[in-house]
Amino acid sequence: MKNKTLLFKIFLYLSIFSVLILVFIWIFQILMLNNYYQYYKTNELSNTLTLIKNNYQKDNFYETLESVAYNTDFCIEIMQDTSTIYSNIQNNKGCIDTSTNTKVLKRKLEFMNSDKEYFKLKIINPRFQNMTLLYGVKLSDSNYVFLNTSLEPIETTVDILKSQLIIVTFIVIILAIVIAYFISRSLSKPITMLTKSAKDLSNGNYSANFNVESDILEIKELGNSLDYAKDVMKKTDELRRDLLSNVSHDLKTPLTMIKAYAEMERDFDNTKEKRENNMNIVIEEVDRLNGLVNDILNLSKLESNIEELKIEKLDLTKLINTILNRFKIFSYTKDYEFIFNYQDELIISADKQKLEQVIYNLISNAINYTGSDNKVYIDVIPDKKKVRVEIRDTGKGIKPDEIDKVWDKYYKSEKKYKRNTIGTGIGLSIVKNIFILHGFKYGIISKVNKGSTFWFEIPRK
Repeated sequence: MKNKTLLFKIFLYLSIFSVLILVFIWIFQILMLNNYYQYYKTNELSNTLTLIKNNYQKDNFYETLESVAYNTDFCIEIMQDTSTIYSNIQNNKGCIDTSTNTKVLKRKLEFMNSDKEYFKLKIINPRFQNMTLLYGVKLSDSNYVFLNTSLEPIETTVDILKSQLIIVTFIVIILAIVIAYFISRSLSKPITMLTKSAKDLSNGNYSANFNVESDILEIKELGNSLDYAKDVMKKTDELRRDLLSNVSHDLKTPLTMIKAYAEMERDFDNTKEKRENNMNIVIEEVDRLNGLVNDILNLSKLESNIEELKIEKLDLTKLINTILNRFKIFSYTKDYEFIFNYQDELIISADKQKLEQVIYNLISNAINYTGSDNKVYIDVIPDKKKVRVEIRDTGKGIKPDEIDKVWDKYYKSEKKYKRNTIGTGIGLSIVKNIFILHGFKYGIISKVNKGSTFWFEIPRK
């Protein structure tokens, strides 16, 4: 089956709906008019009889009869014994003249000679061949009231209704077509624009515009969602390109050095001391490659949610001191100073290996970006509910609009790649994912030219 456009379907459904409305109008106004008219007249006749009976023997009884005769098309006749003492019968289709219709007169007399309180007769009026309803009620021992009316609408009324419906049908069909067209167009136009923009986005055009003009909430939300997806895809694509570029650079540099020193060993007859130095450089570069591969694998596991935490109790102070011992080489060779502002035992619960990786990466980051004083501060601030860890440098700081981006893989305020002193460039992304896995609160406090503080909080329970 061939797919139809939204414009066509909305237009079709609105047109069908309009036609169905017209069909129902014709059914109820023409085909079912007689049934409804009979029901209406029967109820009205019954209510009128009740009114006349309630007002019998009151001073305004005949005024009530005149009012009923004036406001309705009922034919009223009051009989006493066999004589008519009041009648408003006229020559219209609604009345049966009992003086000329012996059959009806006979039935009325039978009712009057019986003990019944009410009388009802449905008969074809022989004068006009229309269905007529005759009601009677006993007012007293000798007085009776009879009402009769036609149960079929007047032909002129039906003809007028039919002619009006023909005109209305024509007008409604024209209006339905016009309105259906404009409604379907107004609904389908923004969706068509969104579809076109989505196709542009799928072809890599990140300038596609999803901000369509529409007062329909769902369409606006769809546009906003696609706009958000566009931004995420654009950011992801940029990160992918940066990741490929940076990982390629990180892989290429040590591989080049490994090849160069291996060729030196092959081509030159070096001394033992030179040979050991060359091999140490090769081993260092291999370690760097190994670290990069491990970091990429760890990040992949964390982002795929396949890593499981191994929570255990541990001494946070002891863990930080152990990590700081690994960085002592920077104190000896490059005059770095590590200031740890807490020395008491502090027991917390966490995944020891991953928490160690977090602290190691944050200290490495502080080493890379601290100021000319080469100072790195590690502050531990405990209270009853949590332990807050802050790792602070004295460097250039981070611009406010770049703070949230720092956690991205290989993000740098300057796009030109620059090798860190240590690390692989994806350490902070690993840190963020470990925080998320633990459910720790974390963040960055930074002022330009005042340094940056990376903090996280470990719940005490």
